[in-house]
Amino acid sequence: SCSKHREGLQKLNLSMNCLCSLPPALSALDNLVVLNLWGNNLSSLPPEIGLLKKLRVLFACRNRLSEVPEELGSCTCLEVLSLANNQISALPSSLAAMHNLTKLNLSHNRIVHIPTCVYSMKGLVFLHLACNRLETIADQIQDLVNLKILIVEGNSIHTLPKTLCFLESLELLNVDFNALQSVPVEMYLLSRLGRLACHPLDKGLHIIHNPLLKPIQEVLQGGLSALYNYLKPT
Repeated sequence: SCSKHREGLQKLNLSMNCLCSLPPALSALDNLVVLNLWGNNLSSLPPEIGLLKKLRVLFACRNRLSEVPEELGSCTCLEVLSLANNQISALPSSLAAMHNLTKLNLSHNRIVHIPTCVYSMKGLVFLHLACNRLETIADQIQDLVNLKILIVEGNSIHTLPKTLCFLESLELLNVDFNALQSVPVEMYLLSRLGRLACHPLDKGLHIIHNPLLKPIQEVLQGGLSALYNYLKPT
């Protein structure tokens, strides 16, 4: 009966256990829906993780991962994936198959370019890339039509693509602590941002600590509506 219960297991919390590796036998838990690996010493995930076909939530933050296995792309039911606080610089292209993913957290890693597979995750509502090494955002960002929250603070982004302004669902855009000197003229199209945000979790536009040039810098003192009025073609 013990094995029966084990195989029916849906949630497994292995967080804060000083684990250096995961046993391949994990793949026997094929009813697993939630797997929490937060705060261990994992330098890799076993390829067998791809056999967890029912997995919807995977927390692997605060480990020592420098990559994730290609087989993870087989977990196409994943809705929430956190790989924050690792040493990741790239993701396998196989992750492009994750069409059910709504939340992806890649913050505090070593990412220089947003991985191409991310732009195929059309269901994304939440994308967190703070504290990486980004300098640009590709035009394909416009493919993430359901995106409501985009956090890229603490990078080295010097320009935002105008295609970002076509994400009509965007409610929170955090570009604090970057290298922006200006914003795209089309920014006024982001009508759901609503206002300049004051607090970290506020909806709206977060744009402090950027070397913004005049007159944008001065216009922003009048709030987001002042900026939009300034940018709109007359």
